[in-house]
Amino acid sequence: MSFTGKYELQSQENFEPFMRAIGLPEEQIQKGKDLKSVSEIVQDGKKFTMTVTTGSKVIKNQFTIGEESEIELMNGQKVKVVVQMEGNNKLVAEAKGMKSVTELNGDTITYTMTMGDITLKRVSKRI
Repeated sequence: MSFTGKYELQSQENFEPFMRAIGLPEEQIQKGKDLKSVSEIVQDGKKFTMTVTTGSKVIKNQFTIGEESEIELMNGQKVKVVVQMEGNNKLVAEAKGMKSVTELNGDTITYTMTMGDITLKRVSKRI
């Protein structure tokens, strides 16, 4: 199953509490909470490029499954992480006390990020 495609954010849960937990300023949280986000994923074997555009902010990360990579988080912080693939439709990574799971089901991608007892869930559909 290939992750390659463009996906538009359809819904999200716990955006504001999660962004506060990772240290995003309140002004940025309020600006970002209602913006539509588009994710573009290019998968070439085990190599991935993920570009997330939210308003005028663009975060582009590249990683290879099973290898250490440096990625940029939503708060602008850069961290080293090893992304693993579970099955053929789930990407899992952990960094700085945060766990990220990206799961592809048909034309829907569900991003689940957990930090402590707060879970951010974002659902995007292929466009």
